Formats: sequence, structure tokens, C-alpha cells
Amino acid sequence: MDVRESEIQKTEAMPVESAPPARKRKSVVREYAEAIFIAILLALVIRTLIIQAFTIPSGSMMDTLLVGDYILVNKFLYGPELPLTDHRLPGLRNPARGDIIVFKYPQDEKRDFIKRIIGIPGDTVQVRGEQVFVNGKALVEPYVRKLEGALDRHSTYCGYAYGCEPTVVPADSFFVMGDNRNNSQDSRYWGFVRKDKIKGKAFLIYWSWDSDRHWLRWWRLARYIP
Repeated sequence: MDVRESEIQKTEAMPVESAPPARKRKSVVREYAEAIFIAILLALVIRTLIIQAFTIPSGSMMDTLLVGDYILVNKFLYGPELPLTDHRLPGLRNPARGDIIVFKYPQDEKRDFIKRIIGIPGDTVQVRGEQVFVNGKALVEPYVRKLEGALDRHSTYCGYAYGCEPTVVPADSFFVMGDNRNNSQDSRYWGFVRKDKIKGKAFLIYWSWDSDRHWLRWWRLARYIP
């Protein structure tokens, strides 16, 4: 046999190395499942730490907020509460007088209330008729709803549990009131809101539905809440 022929035969007899198997692509179901999981996780993080949506169920903040307004609340501003703990992350600033806040109702923390901050820690608050005094000065409140037949702002009558006499707001607490003063259960009746019970500051109306007339209040959409 020719030597060259023998070499050729030996070469042909050598096993051929197989190519590595191609990586299997993720199934469509798995890709969708992962995308949905990530979306849900991001939504939970945003809702817990940054922004949460609430609905206005009562008229205590009229005419600033109406029944059927859907609002967004900034939870990051004051420092969000960490889930399943009593700790909070650092906030950008403290709650200030005039802020509209959502908080856990002191007498039933399963319920959320929304009111306006009138007195901050250390302030002296007093209510006389329709007039509110903070640190001895009459508070200018253009946002308050005026009703016919309401008490005179200079009246000396006061039947509230808090604020009839000069009342000092404790540390880490706030005195809150509704803008619709004659239809609002607020600090005048049940006392102060502790800072650690505040969920955040309302900042935007993103939807508004009038359930009585069954129409959209389009002029209130995307309205900023100062």
C-alpha cells in the first residue's frame, strides 16, 4: 500500500470534534413572566417609597380637593417608612405649615386622612370662630371655604376639644385642619398628628370624576397641589 494512501486513511479515521450545543433561548412564557415580575417589583417600590395614589372620599378639603379627585402623594419628600419596620429613610425636608398631607388617622390607623398643616412643632394655635391664630397672629387662609351662616370670625365662642385656648403643638407633631372648616373632623376634635404617622404630601390631581353627574372634571386634570 502506498504510504500516502495509508496516511489519508488514518486521517479519515480520526474522530471529528462536535460543535458546542447552541444555548437554548428563553421561552416566550418565561420572558413575559420575568418582565411582569420586574414591573410589579418596580411598582411596589415606587408605591412604597416614592409616590402613592389616593382618592378623596369626603368634602372636608373642599374646594381645594373635591370628592372624586384622584391624587398623587409624594412619600419621598418627608422620608418614606420602610415596610414591616418602624424606621424611615431620611427626607428632603420636614412638613411645613400649609402642606396638604395624607396621614394615618390617630383614632384608627387603618384609615387615611388628608388635611392641611396649620401648626408645626412649637407653634401656639388658637381658634376663635372662623379665625385661626398662630403664634398670636391671625392666619391668612384664602383656601378656606366660606359658608353662609357660619360663625363670625371674631366670635369668642369655641366648642372644640383642642385650640379654644392657646395650644402649643408638641415636638414631632402637627395641628391639622380641613379647608372646609364647617365639615371637617380634624385636630380641633382629636388632637395632633405625629410626624411618624404622616405618609406624604399631596402634590397632583391626576383624575377627577363627578359621580353625581357622571362626568369627568377635565379642567382639574394634572392640577398641581401647592
